[in-house]
Amino acid sequence: MLLSKRVQRIKPSLTIESTIKAEAMKAEGVDVVDFGAGEPDFETPENIKEAAIQAIHEGFTKYTVVGGIPELKDAIIEKLERENRLTYRRSEIVVSCGAKHSLYNLSQALFDAGDEVVIPSPYWVSYPDQVDLADATPIFVETSEEGAFKMTGESLKKVLSSRTKAIILNSPCNPTGTAYTRQELEEIAEIALSKRLYIISDEIYEHIVYDGYCPVSIASLSEEIKHLAILVNGVSKSYSMTGWRIGYAAGPQEIIAAMTKIQGQSTTSPPSISQKASIEALRHSEKSVKMMAAEFEKRRNYVYERLSTIEGVSCFKPIGAFYVFPNISQLFGKSYKGWKIVNSSDLAAYLLEEARVMTVAGIGFGDDRYIRISYATSMENLKEGLDRIERAVAKLE
Repeated sequence: MLLSKRVQRIKPSLTIESTIKAEAMKAEGVDVVDFGAGEPDFETPENIKEAAIQAIHEGFTKYTVVGGIPELKDAIIEKLERENRLTYRRSEIVVSCGAKHSLYNLSQALFDAGDEVVIPSPYWVSYPDQVDLADATPIFVETSEEGAFKMTGESLKKVLSSRTKAIILNSPCNPTGTAYTRQELEEIAEIALSKRLYIISDEIYEHIVYDGYCPVSIASLSEEIKHLAILVNGVSKSYSMTGWRIGYAAGPQEIIAAMTKIQGQSTTSPPSISQKASIEALRHSEKSVKMMAAEFEKRRNYVYERLSTIEGVSCFKPIGAFYVFPNISQLFGKSYKGWKIVNSSDLAAYLLEEARVMTVAGIGFGDDRYIRISYATSMENLKEGLDRIERAVAKLE
């Protein structure tokens, strides 16, 4: 069978592959502590569930309009105005089957062969492949732990060319947990304006932030930058609704219309019941969101402190999201009972087999010196898993 060149170019999602492997081990009865999860471990709040149940009882179980029902678009518009000081019309909003779906549709709508798209590294695993699937070229800007994993105006300028069409920003960031300040975003926005570059702003973790950090949407900096910005968000992370599959994008009407056209030929509408539940989430779940964020902050503090005491491991303290991205490169060259650690994949495999702890190798996020650990799990699991990691690392010589 001769498959398309595009599908041969892209890689399977490392996070999904890791999850599948961990689940298979659990199904065989292996006691695995899962630090690979990219979803909150909290239940979806009850008021959101009740809104879905009501929608079912009322028979709201059919196809809807492709780009999302008007009532949900209105709830998104209200949210963006209330929280982000941004004003949009319904024609500037599209609702999709998750934020990943929104990002995929956006790449298909914006990019062609020859286009270049700037992506700060480390990055979420799907950005480069989605760009590649649109026949465009991802251009990476390397960031550093010392620089808080942030792209600067200076580092951005170095990679720009006549073919650059867009920049992808993720703040707060998966996997590093970094987040940009208003001043840092203004510097990037100024360059984007001068070069007429689109900015794709993935803000899915905006409510999961710590130490008083106030998230800023780059689209809110000025009307000029708003015309070049496409904001992507959803209900998955903030409201613990990953399986409900609702994401959305807000941006220039022409781009949103193109995304809607693509969606109409692929998935059609997002799930009807989930749309009704998302209205309730956006309008009446502030208390639940704050509770989850406060619990994540406690976990962040614990995980960061524990990792900081393990010899050979250093760790940036996350500003948001629910991941840590520890540097494990000092362990390279060490070994134990036939295991030799030469890269992040080796260490992730060693921790899974020797310690029964699931982590994700940093190579999938663009930096082989790191692994990703999710703390979207209970404090009991965090303590047990970190105890296992500490013992496994201590065995390496």
